[in-house]
Amino acid sequence: MSNSRKHIRFDWAIKRILRDKANFGILEGFLTELIGEEIKIEAILESESNKETEDNKFNRVDLLVQNQKGELIIIEIQNSHELDYFLRILFGVSKAITEYIKEGEPYSKIKKVISANIIYFDLGQGEDYVYKGITRFKGIHKNDLLELSPSQKKLFGKEAVSDLYPEIYLIKVNQFDDLAKDSLDEWIYFFKNSEIKEGFKARGLEEAQEKLQIANMSESEYKNYQRYLDNLRYQASIAETLKFEAQEKVRKDRDIEIIKNGLSQGISKEILSTLTGLSIEQIDQILKEKQ
Repeated sequence: MSNSRKHIRFDWAIKRILRDKANFGILEGFLTELIGEEIKIEAILESESNKETEDNKFNRVDLLVQNQKGELIIIEIQNSHELDYFLRILFGVSKAITEYIKEGEPYSKIKKVISANIIYFDLGQGEDYVYKGITRFKGIHKNDLLELSPSQKKLFGKEAVSDLYPEIYLIKVNQFDDLAKDSLDEWIYFFKNSEIKEGFKARGLEEAQEKLQIANMSESEYKNYQRYLDNLRYQASIAETLKFEAQEKVRKDRDIEIIKNGLSQGISKEILSTLTGLSIEQIDQILKEKQ
């Protein structure tokens, strides 16, 4: 596979190209590499999150997939810029669970939900770039894990309690160091750089190499794509400006506190000017504003 041609961003492709059944192999390849088992997409489920709008601030596609055991799994792939994104994941998972159980059905019919989140912003604090969250019940006194009984295993067709509960994957794209050490890393490299390097062998990437070329776009598609990229840059610029203004406010508030405390203790404006880096005139102006 050549590395000389740039590809369409995955967050654009997933809303407009990969929902086509002819392109399911690309998504199936990614999900297989992420989850570690063969994934077969049966259908893409319609929801409000799947509606295409040019000014989307996030992208999410809900997939109803079937694994090698014939089980149906709902998978959410999301890309967003939100401080409360952890809770957004929780809402999306909960909504999927309730939407896809029929009225009057027993709880045993609840479908497993896998939430795969491709994140292009800094979420939480951690050193890794791929996280997996599962639910386990650990004994407070005996330190043991609560297991399913034989009859429950037969009823649910599952081996562990965690198999019944949502499974959440977080891929922090910007934290990836661009060194692809395995097949999942090859996908993450693609997410980050919109490029498939020569020698990449991950499932689905060969098809992505062929179908997600920018050169394949029509003139109107290319114009829409460029508007989308411009919108992403605008959002990034706004976020950077808000962050800078917040930092400036914190710095100014800190300087005001230093000046007030210093003057109350008899420290001269000249010394305070040295401590804060502010001129005497700036110190006088700050004091005037606070009167």
